[in-house]
Amino acid sequence: MPSPGGGDPTIVGSYATLLDLTDHLGSTPANAEKLLVRASRDVDRALLCTVYDAEDEVVLEALRMATLEQVAANLDAGNSTGFGAVRRGGFSLGRITVESAPVTPPEGAPVRIGTLWEQAWMVLQAAGLTGHGPQSR
Repeated sequence: MPSPGGGDPTIVGSYATLLDLTDHLGSTPANAEKLLVRASRDVDRALLCTVYDAEDEVVLEALRMATLEQVAANLDAGNSTGFGAVRRGGFSLGRITVESAPVTPPEGAPVRIGTLWEQAWMVLQAAGLTGHGPQSR
């Protein structure tokens, strides 16, 4: 994972800096470094088999912005740890299977596409990194 350049100290494992995050959010969360690293991992997971030029400025900007959007959406959704959504599951006992019901998000709630929030996914999609061209709803 490349580290961004500039005067702001880089965070190992993050596509964005603390200054980037502060500029994006208007404030700096207490655990900002962890949030940036975890959001960068979410971006990496979404692009696991994607081939791209890691030195291309357009790609680097998309990775940076997707990371910032991921942190912002996590915080908007009440996730201050950056660990993502709660995994839902179930269990089986003999012939009985119990599964948790899918949760319908309230109107206007952020939407996840795989491991990323919609805005982060759209940044990567617009840069041609998701294997799908930009789409409209």
